[in-house]
Amino acid sequence: MRSEREMLDLILNVAKSDERIRGVGMNGSRTNPNAPKDVFQDYDIVYIVTDVGSFIQDPDWVHVFGDRIVMQKPEEMKLVPPAMDGFYPYLMLFTDGNRIDLTLCPIDKKDDWNGGDRLALVLLDKDQSLPQLAEPTDQGYWVQQPTAKLFADCCNEFWWVSPYVAKGLWRQEILYALDHLNIIREMLVKMLEWQAGVFTGFSVSTGKNGKYLKGYIPESSWEQLLATYPKGQYEDAWNALFTMTDLFRSTAQEVAAKFGFAYPKEDDRRVTAYLERVRTLEPGAAEIFPPGREPGKEA
Repeated sequence: MRSEREMLDLILNVAKSDERIRGVGMNGSRTNPNAPKDVFQDYDIVYIVTDVGSFIQDPDWVHVFGDRIVMQKPEEMKLVPPAMDGFYPYLMLFTDGNRIDLTLCPIDKKDDWNGGDRLALVLLDKDQSLPQLAEPTDQGYWVQQPTAKLFADCCNEFWWVSPYVAKGLWRQEILYALDHLNIIREMLVKMLEWQAGVFTGFSVSTGKNGKYLKGYIPESSWEQLLATYPKGQYEDAWNALFTMTDLFRSTAQEVAAKFGFAYPKEDDRRVTAYLERVRTLEPGAAEIFPPGREPGKEA
């Protein structure tokens, strides 16, 4: 596997030998002093170029970076609508395991080549025309303290979508149920990130998809979170749902207490009663609640 030094030398030498390339920038985890270093880190590279079209018209020019396992060109895809912002990315995974996410930036957009991202470095500036950047920092990715509105919206989304999971499980529609389980897990992870922010003074990033979250929350919470990923069995999915509601409740109440927010106890109580009822509901039932037994009413 080519070393970091070899890869950076290659990236820079290609740029130096091509007059169309006027500058080289790097962003992403390799510029982040707090990111763990390993062999899977991408090289997030930006070439500032005078003529993006001339590169696009020569699809073989990227062969200079080495033999590839696979490549994606997002601007040419229909599955996900292209950005159409003038930038042109090549995402390349090479046979030695290295990966370069290389973006061509039109020279008229050079002042914003990094999109304002503070995790960025200028590696080459042939014309001394690129903006001066401060030292890279991941501060822009730190967990942000929630407002009362954001907290309330997160709770509302969690308790609103939870019944969809129960409905899917009762109907024996496992894919539907699991899809909605994933939605409420996003709300749970957001709440856990706010808890992590409380523990750290909102001075850390939990990483993309919460990949660093484990290091900032209690071990018991982490174990519960992992238990919310079922194996595709209905009973497993029911258990995951109730594990998730338990963890969301305890975490949200802790966050609410910290900031003086109102936790929606009635939503929690009524939705939980609904979930418990649906779990025991017989197949083919004609009604969910007998008259007078609706959540919130005494028998």
